[in-house]
Amino acid sequence: MDLHKMKCVPCEGGTPPLEESKIKELIKEIPLWLLRNGRLYRSFKFKNFVESLNFVNAVGKLSEEEGHHPDIAIHYNKVELDLFTHAIKGLSENDFILAAKIDRLVKV
Repeated sequence: MDLHKMKCVPCEGGTPPLEESKIKELIKEIPLWLLRNGRLYRSFKFKNFVESLNFVNAVGKLSEEEGHHPDIAIHYNKVELDLFTHAIKGLSENDFILAAKIDRLVKV
């Protein structure tokens, strides 16, 4: 599956979260991400704050284009991202699509 080539689609409440079997299938496509507390999680390390900030800005631009937004924590040289579809209170395919696209922003 080429998740990075797919487009996020709007999710509405009432749509069920992905089933565990589908999550296990899709997580293989984004091996640097972890499942943590029902969310996708990844930490990125950079040389300094400016690089961290540039990455966050790139993630923000991508997220706006996709209409799907991660939770972001920025530290001096580290950025932590959590992906979760709030509208359905679980993971959707959009979370995996955005994760794959984020991975292409940086080679860490």
